[in-house]
Amino acid sequence: MTAESTSSETANNGAPRVAQRGKSALADKMGIEFTEFTVERSVATMPVEGNTQYVGLMHGGAYVVLGETLGSMAANLHAGPGRLAVGVDINATHTRSAKSGVVTGVCIPVHLGRSITVHEIVVSDDQGRRCSTIRITNMIKDPSTA
Repeated sequence: MTAESTSSETANNGAPRVAQRGKSALADKMGIEFTEFTVERSVATMPVEGNTQYVGLMHGGAYVVLGETLGSMAANLHAGPGRLAVGVDINATHTRSAKSGVVTGVCIPVHLGRSITVHEIVVSDDQGRRCSTIRITNMIKDPSTA
């Protein structure tokens, strides 16, 4: 773990970073709500309603939006002030379809480096059943080169 990831911002659950930068317009539209936000673990929920395919099942792209929101924000928290994490790869395997309620994404770092982070996000339904597994890689850079 780096000195940046042990900052007072991280110790305070990352809430100042979420308040400062916001989640993103897309995350707001999809109803994503953070419940935990640290470098070591980030958790957010998203309603199924409004994020479904035409047949009423959770849209696979919605799972990916939840995963990318969690992974990118966690990578930016790790990057620290004055640095920017940008996604360079994301993949998802969907194993179940949620039909109602909310889904919960839990984001855990696989690798936290100086220039690259990798996070795994597991999205589960209200019954705790895994619906999607997402992996995202972010590159950390100076904002002037973004």
